[in-house]
Amino acid sequence: MNARLPEPQTLTGRSVVLSPLTRSDLPELHAAIAHPEVFAGGYGGGPAGLPEDLPAFLDFAEAYYPWTSGIPFLVSTVSTPENPRVVLGTTSLADLDVVNRGAHVGWTAYDPRVWATSVNVESKLLVLGLAFSHGFDRVKLQADARNARSRAAIAKLGAVFEGVLRHDRVRADGSWRDTAVYSILSEEWPDVRAALECRLAADTRPLPIR
Repeated sequence: MNARLPEPQTLTGRSVVLSPLTRSDLPELHAAIAHPEVFAGGYGGGPAGLPEDLPAFLDFAEAYYPWTSGIPFLVSTVSTPENPRVVLGTTSLADLDVVNRGAHVGWTAYDPRVWATSVNVESKLLVLGLAFSHGFDRVKLQADARNARSRAAIAKLGAVFEGVLRHDRVRADGSWRDTAVYSILSEEWPDVRAALECRLAADTRPLPIR
């Protein structure tokens, strides 16, 4: 049985909302993630890929995010009358192969102020849930092999390390990137989901961003 393509939709959690990314969101996304420390680990092609200003970021976003092969999401806080939404970053569900039931969760970046908070845990819980609820059997996650922080975060989600693709792509500075590949399978998802839910329940800290 094939997997089913999910429709673009808003995913709402305890502290974050994932809404389909639109071009009108890009100025706020630029303010959240266009920082040297975000690109230092390999995001967007590495440090040399950091757009110098908003117009350059708009061009970058048009080429980089999987607008036609999946669902790019804007990650923001849950909005209330007292606390309007704050854009935190982005993630995507893409490379959707319904025949072989494979998908890829990636293109993820957050405002450095919410690193090591519940934001990534809850965002991944929501988007992985969307993938597995639509019949996908293997969801890939990956990072620049040199990015120890991102690799540790992926492993902590419960993803299994599969190996390193050598000279997988060219970085913005012309050097070769090796890519560390991880995955979660559908039969692993119930245990992974339970562990992520436990991590969220144990983390009662307010987000340091309002």
